[in-house]
Amino acid sequence: MRKSNHDFLPIILGGDITTYSLARSFHEEYGIKSVAVSMLKSVMCSRSSIIENIVVPDMDAEEHFVRRLIEIAKRFPDKKLLLMACGDWYVRMIVENRAALEPYYIIPYIKEDLLNRLVLKDSFYAICDEVGVPYPKTFVFDCKDPQSLDLPFDYPVIAKPASSAAYHYARFEGKKKVFRMKNEEELQAMLEKLIASGYDYKFLIQDTIPGLDYNMRILTCYCDRKGKVRFMSSGHVLLEDNAAMGVGNPVAIINDVNREIMEHAKRLLEHVGYTGFANFDIKYDERDGSFRFFEINTRLGRSNFYITASGFNAVKWIVDDLIYEKDFDEEPVIADNCESLYTVVPKDVLMHYIKDPALREETRRLWDKGCAHDPIDYKGERNLIHRLYPPYFMWKQRKKFKA
Repeated sequence: MRKSNHDFLPIILGGDITTYSLARSFHEEYGIKSVAVSMLKSVMCSRSSIIENIVVPDMDAEEHFVRRLIEIAKRFPDKKLLLMACGDWYVRMIVENRAALEPYYIIPYIKEDLLNRLVLKDSFYAICDEVGVPYPKTFVFDCKDPQSLDLPFDYPVIAKPASSAAYHYARFEGKKKVFRMKNEEELQAMLEKLIASGYDYKFLIQDTIPGLDYNMRILTCYCDRKGKVRFMSSGHVLLEDNAAMGVGNPVAIINDVNREIMEHAKRLLEHVGYTGFANFDIKYDERDGSFRFFEINTRLGRSNFYITASGFNAVKWIVDDLIYEKDFDEEPVIADNCESLYTVVPKDVLMHYIKDPALREETRRLWDKGCAHDPIDYKGERNLIHRLYPPYFMWKQRKKFKA
């Protein structure tokens, strides 16, 4: 960490572990104290020496969003402000209000037309077809025009929203990020509640790809302002969150190099002229040996610190590209020079839930070697309350997984 003498400032929209991970990466690389704009006050961000936390309860309401951000920008007239989002709905509001925000902020996200093509999962799969990227067999259910559930594959099935941003505002009993349905009766009952909630876009019903959490892979790519892939970091997921609205979020990742999924992603991203960070969720299908792409996140994900922990500070790519407009080497940099275990759960939880003997032994080896990295347990943190928070957070995680 270096003392900050930089002319830019990160403004991060969010208040969770994603936010702290980004702020830590900025602080490690540049010595910068980030500004986090959150709707609620959390210990993770409000009790931190590397974050100035501004609480704005109505920040997810579009009628207040731009006004609040402009008010915040005017507090820092001498800084280049880099606007970062920790939620899909924030990305969408930034992109849809780009014209009003760009006089005040540098915006590291794609334009609205491309955003719509990629984050709406049904159209994302159409692009996958164009460039030959494998994805799960999918039935598209339109909540505006409900049709019979004549699925071309068997139960159990996976069901999830085609628009994560629109789904953020849906309220109904039993809401989950992703559903696993054993039969048509279960699926139909959930869809009836969903439609009654006001969600009016599409819901995806997918063939269940067999395998446990460690069949999952994560891939993060950075495309520069010219639309070329410049950086790629892949990881082997060990364990995922099991909470209703967190299901699918990796809680432990070992960094690796998977050239097959990297080639797929590079082909897709450069085909559409992508810019900024892209994060992919991918699952290995043991039935045919393929890696199937589930979705693209048009921002750094919740587990983004797995990149920085592997020796390649994630935020440096944005700063070099958009703040300092540096040129990059023609061939993408691959994160391949460091053994690293990203984890936000305790060692005993990993040892209990990782059933594959080889992966369990590799996890134990990396932990014992001192290669385990918890994003919120930061030596550069000077706030005493925050320094006491990581053990408490791990205790909560242990309790949650036991439940």
